[in-house]
Amino acid sequence: MKLEISVPNLNDSFSKVVLEGVQYQIRFTWNNYAQRWSFGLYDMQKNPIAEFIRIVPNFPLTVQVMMYNKMPFGTFGVYTDLHYVGRNDFINGKAVFAYISASGVDDNV
Repeated sequence: MKLEISVPNLNDSFSKVVLEGVQYQIRFTWNNYAQRWSFGLYDMQKNPIAEFIRIVPNFPLTVQVMMYNKMPFGTFGVYTDLHYVGRNDFINGKAVFAYISASGVDDNV
């Protein structure tokens, strides 16, 4: 299953998201100096589970942090034809941020 997650038109934001039946907070951050996006996953009290994961297109973003026991078992990714995800690419529809459940990882990544 692929769940598309909206990236707000803000340089730094927290949003609630339910993954695998558990409620989390996801943080998206735009680094204007480096010209890149990152994201982090937090529990509902904003305790970090994984932070400052660089967003790159068409790659399983959480493969290095999947072993943390508070991480959901699936992975996150960005679907796009771009080689680089710019500041407005989520807003203008050129890139889509998504969570892919463990049952759908092999089919979608």
